[in-house]
Amino acid sequence: MSNPNLFDLDGKIALVSGASRGIGEAIAHLLAAHGAHVIVSSRKLDGCQQVADAITAAGGKASALACHIGELEQIEQTFAEIRQRFGRLDILVNNAATNPQFCNILDTEPAAFQKTVDVNIRGYFFMSVAAGKLMREGAGGSIINVASINGVSPGHFQGIYSVTKAAVINMTKAFAKECAPFGIRCNALLPGLTDTKFASALVNNPSILDAALQHIPLKRVAAPSEMAGAVLYLASAASSYTTGTSLNVDGGYLA
Repeated sequence: MSNPNLFDLDGKIALVSGASRGIGEAIAHLLAAHGAHVIVSSRKLDGCQQVADAITAAGGKASALACHIGELEQIEQTFAEIRQRFGRLDILVNNAATNPQFCNILDTEPAAFQKTVDVNIRGYFFMSVAAGKLMREGAGGSIINVASINGVSPGHFQGIYSVTKAAVINMTKAFAKECAPFGIRCNALLPGLTDTKFASALVNNPSILDAALQHIPLKRVAAPSEMAGAVLYLASAASSYTTGTSLNVDGGYLA
């Protein structure tokens, strides 16, 4: 008898990076609402603890763990702690990202370039490696990379950010191919324009926002919660035959 609730995550351990606010916070809440124990992670512990406390107060299961994915030592420490406390990991959501410079691509500063690559490519890559090793020891799992529509169509004045997101889309396919024998699936979410602090430079500038909405068929900005449902699908048994794909949640922008 197949599970009547394909979205049931009861007993699953999920790690969500960049989960102290925005899209990551919405994902953490939804995964917990469907039964997962969510490890809420970002650079600062207090922000994570607030989200974990809110999940617990709502009847869910959560814990907080600080990790700056731009620092390889912190990734190692995080997974050592997950191994010690939980002994397994079923779901990884790579959501923490950085976009330190909003400028013409010719004005990209080397420090901004390096920071963006370190977090958005190297961070996602070695988070996936660490999670994949833990999943390989267990019953497999699901890795979900939050990329961006900018990985397909570069965003204005977001050159290196867009380049890193294109790398994440290809990285998703590489992990999907090589980790399939271990029961590990890997997929990407491509959010469109979403009302977060991260996107505030775009959302809070009326002229930029009006220009952006001209290219979005649904004619509005997304709420962070509208990204979480796609991640729930990719994390759960509902997507058991889905791997290596990129799911556009962009109000029709890329269409």
